[in-house]
Amino acid sequence: MNKTSDLRVIVLGAAAGGGLPQWNCGCPNCAMARDPSSGLKPQTQSSLAVSLDGESWTVFNASPDIRQQIQTNRQLQPCRLRHSPIESVVLTNGDIDHLAGLLVLREKQAFTLFSTGAVGRIVADNPVFQVLDPQLVSRKTIEIDEAFSPLPGLEARLFAVPGKVPLFLEDGEPDLGIEGEHTVGVELGAGGKRIYYIPGCAMMTDSLAARLRDADAVFFDGTLFSDDEMILTGTGRKTGRRMGHMPIDGAGGSLDALDPLNIRRKIYVHINNTNPVWRVGSERHRVEALGFEIGYDGMEVRL
Repeated sequence: MNKTSDLRVIVLGAAAGGGLPQWNCGCPNCAMARDPSSGLKPQTQSSLAVSLDGESWTVFNASPDIRQQIQTNRQLQPCRLRHSPIESVVLTNGDIDHLAGLLVLREKQAFTLFSTGAVGRIVADNPVFQVLDPQLVSRKTIEIDEAFSPLPGLEARLFAVPGKVPLFLEDGEPDLGIEGEHTVGVELGAGGKRIYYIPGCAMMTDSLAARLRDADAVFFDGTLFSDDEMILTGTGRKTGRRMGHMPIDGAGGSLDALDPLNIRRKIYVHINNTNPVWRVGSERHRVEALGFEIGYDGMEVRL
């Protein structure tokens, strides 16, 4: 029996793909993150860890930075020879920044890997993931809206959110805003509390808004502040929506979409290295003035 039914969440990584600083970027945020005196701390790539008792954990998305994330979060470290508190990993999509960490977790350690069929096929079809010993790593396919338990006492559901296929599967211009198995959110429930993790979302739909209403906490896609942010900063040619991410600000942005839903805590994660909310300024002030929080590595939320 769990010592407590409290939901305990650690933001292992708050940044989007590439982290902060990104290895080949000299934008203002990345320059500040490399300067210890700036006050802007480096951030690793998107991932959450959840526990009910502080001893057994499930990890949502296996970031390429997972070794560093384990090293900086003592709760996830072994307490005896060849041990891990991580009992399971749940994937929300097939992006590199959510899959590559599985290769780090290859040292003959038992855990269960949960994903939709579409994401599971990406893993199964790539021979490099055969380093995960099938006698130890059990792969479970979860249907959309099927209840499952990544930890004893923790009820979870994967639900479709608007998105697209991973970049490496794109063939020409992809369909944007598809609701299926390639991009999902996670609903978690225990002890009467209900939280959501949605690191990628192309748009807010009526059904998604109805699902999130009155939630205790939502960890939501904060990739870009404005849709044309990467174009304006000279760091890319695509809009946020073209990449499958709704912006924070502007028409159809997540600020306006989430603000009226009576969510107890609204926390942005999966934040791109170019996003101005990383640093003190008018954009961050506006987000925080509306009751939103900026996630950061090591942030802990208990409900």
